[in-house]
Amino acid sequence: MNGAQDLGGMMGFGPVVHDDNEPLFHGEWERRAFAATLAMGATGSWTLDASRHARETLPPAQYLSSSYYQIWLAGLEKLLAERGLVTEDEIAAGHALTPPLPVKRKLMADDVETVLAKGGPVDRPASAPARFNVGDRVIAKNMHPETHTRLPRYVRGHAGVIEAVHGVHVFPDTNAHGLGEQPHWLYGVAFKASDLWGADADPGLTVRVDLWEPYLDPA
Repeated sequence: MNGAQDLGGMMGFGPVVHDDNEPLFHGEWERRAFAATLAMGATGSWTLDASRHARETLPPAQYLSSSYYQIWLAGLEKLLAERGLVTEDEIAAGHALTPPLPVKRKLMADDVETVLAKGGPVDRPASAPARFNVGDRVIAKNMHPETHTRLPRYVRGHAGVIEAVHGVHVFPDTNAHGLGEQPHWLYGVAFKASDLWGADADPGLTVRVDLWEPYLDPA
């Protein structure tokens, strides 16, 4: 979707400032927000893609004025409320007011390290051959869905070259909305900066984006 989260290539927001000594968390509440998000994700109440969609659909003014973990916390509260796991009154109060609803599974403290180390692979077996090969020229579709997508605005309608074939992976555009994984081939696509942003762009800059097959057409 075209939302406040899709800032790639946009002017007016300044450079990304990297701090070599930045701590993992700037306060205990950030650590707790991170833990709560992981714990609820592990219950199976929603998918990772649904979690991303919840964050990106926050009102633009709220999204752009919030810190990283404020966005995570707001997205988590949204998901919990949508699924009836908490009420607006409970969010305002900061604690439960009614008995909790059951969830599919629980992430216990003793299992966190093992579960996180295992990860959540999203590669899947291929059911059809890849449409594109390394070296093929492709065009990113000029699409503007109101639903979740991982196709950045700044590459839409532009031509690039397939540099890598990553195999078949869960398709976020459907997985975010309860429509199933619908796996598709995933490609590493290289775009010239001058093709994306015109003659004023750095002529030596190449932008590489991983894109699913439904996002692409032959050039």
